Amino acid sequence: MSVDHSEQRGIATIQGIAMDAPHAARSGHQGTAMALAPLAHVLYTRVMSYDASDPSWPNRDRFVLSPGHASILQYAMLHLCGFGLTLDDLRDFRQWNSATPGHPEVGHTAGVEVTTGPLGQGFANGVGMAIAEARQRALLPSGAIDHFTYVVCGDGDLAEGISHEAASLAGHLGLGRLICVYDDNRVSIDGATDIWLTDDPVGRFESYGWHVANLGEKGNDLDALEHALLDAQSVTDRPTMLVLRTHIGDPSPTLRDSPSAHGYAFKDAEIAETKQILGLDPEQTFHVDDDVLAMYRAAGTRGSGVRATWHAAHATTDLHTGPTSDAWRAALPTWTAGEAVATRKASNACLDAIAPYWPGLVSGSADLTGNTGVKLTDQTILTASSPEGNQLYYGVREHAMAAVMNGMALHGGVVPVGGTFLVFSDYCRPAIRLAALSQLKVIYSFTHDSVGVGEDGPTHQPVEHVAALRVIPQLQVIRAADANEVAGAWAAALDHDGPTALVLSRQDLVVLDGSNAASVALGAYAVVEEASPDLVLVGAGSEVALCVEAARRLAEADVAVRVVSMPSWDRFLASDSSYQHELLPSAIPTLAVEAGVHLGWHRWADDVVSIDRFGASAPGATVMHELGMNVNNVVDRATTLLDS
Repeated sequence: MSVDHSEQRGIATIQGIAMDAPHAARSGHQGTAMALAPLAHVLYTRVMSYDASDPSWPNRDRFVLSPGHASILQYAMLHLCGFGLTLDDLRDFRQWNSATPGHPEVGHTAGVEVTTGPLGQGFANGVGMAIAEARQRALLPSGAIDHFTYVVCGDGDLAEGISHEAASLAGHLGLGRLICVYDDNRVSIDGATDIWLTDDPVGRFESYGWHVANLGEKGNDLDALEHALLDAQSVTDRPTMLVLRTHIGDPSPTLRDSPSAHGYAFKDAEIAETKQILGLDPEQTFHVDDDVLAMYRAAGTRGSGVRATWHAAHATTDLHTGPTSDAWRAALPTWTAGEAVATRKASNACLDAIAPYWPGLVSGSADLTGNTGVKLTDQTILTASSPEGNQLYYGVREHAMAAVMNGMALHGGVVPVGGTFLVFSDYCRPAIRLAALSQLKVIYSFTHDSVGVGEDGPTHQPVEHVAALRVIPQLQVIRAADANEVAGAWAAALDHDGPTALVLSRQDLVVLDGSNAASVALGAYAVVEEASPDLVLVGAGSEVALCVEAARRLAEADVAVRVVSMPSWDRFLASDSSYQHELLPSAIPTLAVEAGVHLGWHRWADDVVSIDRFGASAPGATVMHELGMNVNNVVDRATTLLDS
C-alpha cells in the first residue's frame, strides 16, 4: 500500500496530540509516543482486526502498549478511530476522574486491553493473552477464536527480569499469534542505553525460540511496517519479535534522540518548532482536520463486516467464560470433624472436584505443582502441540506466572489458578497488585503458610507475607482454618469478580467441630460459640485450632470463651457492621492469635499473640512452639489480658 498525503497528515496529527496533551497536563513522556505514531497508524488502519463500535468483541485482535508511560499514543488512536474518547478527554489527560489517566487502565477506557505501568508487565500479559487465544482456538469451533496479540515493548520492558521469564515461556509454548514490536530507541531516562545495556535483542529472542526480524531504520516507513507485521502473521509455530529502530522525539530538530524527551521536554517553543516541521499550525492545539478524522473513523469500522459475520456464525458458541452449570457447588467435598488434612491437600481435592464444571480453568505452578495443591487428576498438559491443555507448567518463573495469569484472565475464556509457596508471593507481588487494580478473576494457591514449614528455615518461613497481601486493596485473601473452610474459600473465589489469594498449610490441620464452609463468605464466624463470653479468641488458619484448645483450658478455670475463625479480613469488613459488633463485641476482651506479624490485628483485638521476627530452622512443630504458637502461651496471654 502506498503512502498518501492524508496518512502523513494523520501521523502528524497523532504526534501533535502526543505533544499537546502532556504539555497541557504539565507532564512528560511525549517523545516515545511521537516516535511510535507511524507504527500505531499502521496497526490501527492497515493490520489489526477490530471494530471500534464493539471493543469487547471476543475475536478482536489485542493491542498491548507495554510502555504505558506512552499512553497518550493509545488514547490518540482510540479517539481518532472512534472508541468513544473525545477531544475533551484528551485535553483532560492525567486529570482527576479523566478517561485518559497517566497509564492505560483496563475497564476505565474503552479499547484499553491491559493496565500497563510497571515495565515488563504488559509484555508478560501479552504472553498470557496469546496462551488463552491458542487454547480457545484449539477447543472451540473453527473461526470462533483466531486473532492475534500485538505487543509494543521498549528497552525498559526487556530490561526487567519478568520479560526474560515470559519470553522463555512464550518460545517454549510456540505462541505463533503473538507479535511483539521492540521499540529500540536506545534512550532511557538516565541517558543513552549504552551506559547500561549491550544486549543483542535478536540473539536473545532467537535463543528463546522466537522468530526475529531486525527491521532497522524503518520507523517511518509505513509499507515496510505493514509488510513486516503481515509477514509475522504467517509465522504460525513460534512468537515473533520485530526489532524496530526508532528515534524518540522525532521529528523535533532539537530533542530527537534526547533522553530529556522521556520527561517534560516539549514545551511551547519546542512544540511550535516541531509542529511547523510536521505541517501543523503551531497556534492550534488538539486540532484534527475533518478529513483526517474521517480517515481514522473509517479504519475504526472496517472490521464491522468481519465482526458481524463472526456473530452470525458464533452467536451460540460457548466461549468457556464460566461454569457449565451450578452443580460445581454441590461437587465441593466435605470432611468430618476430627480428620487431619493439610489445607493445601484439601484445596487440591476441591480443585479436582470443580474442574469438570469449569472448562476454562487452567491450573499451574512455578515448579511446585504437587506441593501447592494445583495438580489436576484429569489433566492434559498445555504445550505447543496441546494448547487445549488445562495443566500449565510455568517452570521456576513466579513473576511471569502471575502476570501471564493476568493476561489469560484479561483475554477471557480462562480462569487461571497458579500456585507457589507463600513466601514466594513476593516474586508475584507486582502482578498481584495489577490483578487487584484491574479486578481480574485469578486464583492464587499460596501454601506453606507459616513457620510450621519447619526445617528450611527463615528464608522459607513466611511471617510478614499474609499481612502484606491483606493490605493490597481489592485482593480477596482467605486463610482457611481447616478443610471445610477450604471448600468455602473455593466457593468464595469462584463467585468473586476479582483476584483471590488462598493461603494454605503444609502441615495437617484437624477438621474443627464447629467449622463451616458457608460461613467463610462472612469473613469471620464463631467456631466455638458462647452467648455471654468473658473473652474472645480470634485467629486464622492453623491457629484457630490452637484457639479452640486454649478455650477448653480456660473453660476449666471457669472462663467462658468464644472462638472466632477469621479466614478473610476483607470479607468480614464487607459484612454488616451489626454482625461485626455482635461477633466481636468491643466491651469483651479479645485476643488474636496468628503465626505471623501482628500488623492489622489491633483493629479487632486488644492484644495479639504473633511472631514479629524471622523464623528458624527446626522441625515445624518445634518452631511453632518455640515462637509462642502453643496452648500454654495463648492461655497465659489470655489470662494476662483478662487480669488487665
